[in-house]
Amino acid sequence: MHTRVFALAFVMICSLLTGCGDKDDPQAALEAAVEQLQSNLEGKKNSAVLEQLHPQFSAQNEFDREWAQRTMLLLFMRHKNIKVLALSKNSYLDTTYREKGHTEAQVTLAGAESLIPDSARHYSVKLEWWLDGDQWRLARLNWQ
Repeated sequence: MHTRVFALAFVMICSLLTGCGDKDDPQAALEAAVEQLQSNLEGKKNSAVLEQLHPQFSAQNEFDREWAQRTMLLLFMRHKNIKVLALSKNSYLDTTYREKGHTEAQVTLAGAESLIPDSARHYSVKLEWWLDGDQWRLARLNWQ
């Protein structure tokens, strides 16, 4: 369970590692959603992260929003400080469905009780975002 909790947090944070943007520009808005997710995870803002999840959110094709909430709570309780480091990232709009966006990243999720991390894991993550009104919401999350 510990690995899954770390994986979810890491993947979500990785998806936020792109720049902010203008809402009139779907690509920029997608990148801003990714950045906001990272900020919310590192700030341990459980409710803000949950608000960014689509109602039909699914991780690894088996976990739902309730699992995400429990996993974040455990991660946030276990670590005083959480940091997501993106080694590489790429966000792009789906060429077939304009209401879908994707983020692929190589990330390291680190947790610490003080300044020095006491745990860290590397993940390759893929996030699928769905446009819900004028907001990009994380709908699918997969990692290795």
